[in-house]
Amino acid sequence: MLISNVHIDNEQELKSIRIEDGKFTEIDANLKPKLDEEVIDGGGHLLLPPFIDSHIHLDATLTAGQPEWNQTGTLFDGIRIWSERKKSLTIQDVKERARKTIYRQIKFGIQHVRSHVDTTDPNLIALQALLELREELKDVVNLQLVAFPQEGILSFPNGKELLEQALKEGADVVGGIPHYEFNHFYGADSLKYLVSLAEKYGTLIDVHCDEIDDPATRNLEVLATLAYESGLKNRVTASHTTAMGSYNDAYTYKLFRLLKMADMNFVSNPLVNMHLGGRFDTYPKRRGLTRVKELSEAGINVSFGEDDVQDPWSPLGDGNMLDPVHMGVYAAQLMGYEQLQASYNYVTYNAAKTLNISEKYGIKVGLPANCILLNGADFYNVLNKHSEVLYNIRGGKILAKTIPAQSELFIK
Repeated sequence: MLISNVHIDNEQELKSIRIEDGKFTEIDANLKPKLDEEVIDGGGHLLLPPFIDSHIHLDATLTAGQPEWNQTGTLFDGIRIWSERKKSLTIQDVKERARKTIYRQIKFGIQHVRSHVDTTDPNLIALQALLELREELKDVVNLQLVAFPQEGILSFPNGKELLEQALKEGADVVGGIPHYEFNHFYGADSLKYLVSLAEKYGTLIDVHCDEIDDPATRNLEVLATLAYESGLKNRVTASHTTAMGSYNDAYTYKLFRLLKMADMNFVSNPLVNMHLGGRFDTYPKRRGLTRVKELSEAGINVSFGEDDVQDPWSPLGDGNMLDPVHMGVYAAQLMGYEQLQASYNYVTYNAAKTLNISEKYGIKVGLPANCILLNGADFYNVLNKHSEVLYNIRGGKILAKTIPAQSELFIK
């Protein structure tokens, strides 16, 4: 396959790229088609590595309104409603809903997904379902599963045992939710426990950390210390960290020194963080977002996730990573032209670091031929117009193709 006339990674120069045996083999401005070679005319459009959703909950996807709608829009009512819905989970139910969402994600250019899976279910039904789906869809999507104790590790009956069992059964990542534990002592101890599991089973770590507007919630400093002292560092991810948006600047300055030493990753979920945050404020009302801009400027890795697709925490969501990027650049005030052009990194290269897949990710000779062709010359225009993913290509094979809609004006 030859993909001709494309801007790779926002570069101004037009190039062509050859794919053979599932890998990128040549990148040059003047490649000519070989005999019987399939050719895709890039038309001067943007070619990127595939989008990555570094934070989603596929076990809960498409359950909005079941058994009730979250009318308050709070994280806590979302957890309450989900705790009722998960009582009726079946393997078929979870697989059908998750498959629908993954197929939409593929349509929108996603090939890598990190999904959190609730382990506060004595039967671990959702985990079993998504483990099956991970195997069934391995040729079209890379699905990382996080063992996620939605109702706590120490504050839920047998929470520790269930979390470890999930790792034994094949979860790729161990998670936690320290701010939801009964007290801050439990929060810190839960982090120490999950780090010990990561060391025992050789997994990555991704913690729902301080997803609350309370400036007194400071589990992040504990997680960062553990990441640094254990040497796990960039194998550790802190998701949400929305309490950082409420920290005073003096404390945050001190905290950033530790965060840079820890060399850990952060995931912000702009759509859902903006929706759930500030719910207990009158005015002024907080945005409910972590310090994306400041973390990025400090050289700390930040990626974006969609988090929720029509579930108890968010009634909206469509599997399109342009949505969290669009919300993120507004909410984090990353609206400078160069910032907008570079914002695709939050759902590509930065996210690859989060998922620990950077070595096999990107558009370079010798790497797996995974890429997407977007309907625009650069990311500024793609983001501004919410442009289509024209092709989603994995291993040199087309997973999805979109023909843009045509509109006609009948105006005299």
